[in-house]
Amino acid sequence: MPSTDYPVGFYFSLSFEGEDAAFKEVSGISKELGIEEVTGGGENRFKYRLPNVSSSQNLVLKRAIIPTGSKLITWCASTLDDGLAAAIQTKDVSVDLLDNEGKVLIKWTFYNAYPIKYAVSDLKSQESEILIETIELAYNYFNMASSS
Repeated sequence: MPSTDYPVGFYFSLSFEGEDAAFKEVSGISKELGIEEVTGGGENRFKYRLPNVSSSQNLVLKRAIIPTGSKLITWCASTLDDGLAAAIQTKDVSVDLLDNEGKVLIKWTFYNAYPIKYAVSDLKSQESEILIETIELAYNYFNMASSS
């Protein structure tokens, strides 16, 4: 890929248990290394900033609501509706950034994900917008792999 061909953020796919799911927006792909501030004995001019545990945001998925069931929605419903009566079934979820030919440029894999929130956009009688469903997933960690 020539250096002037930068990837675009609108051509991506999400895969869940072998099922591709079309989403209009995916957010929360981030990692952050925490720090702990420690003051040194007798040194009052500054604090030592030491690395701590890594953390991530929740993965937020948005798409037009699908009236018929999908594996993803079935998993969300069973997890959120059971209220910890049964063990939560974690799944791996992947997001692929695609090039202009549909080939994977970057793959993010989110391990041991589980749904923590499901929401539907507001219903408004005077507007003709597409109804959007939002799914929020927590996960243990994610890896990023490039195709090159």
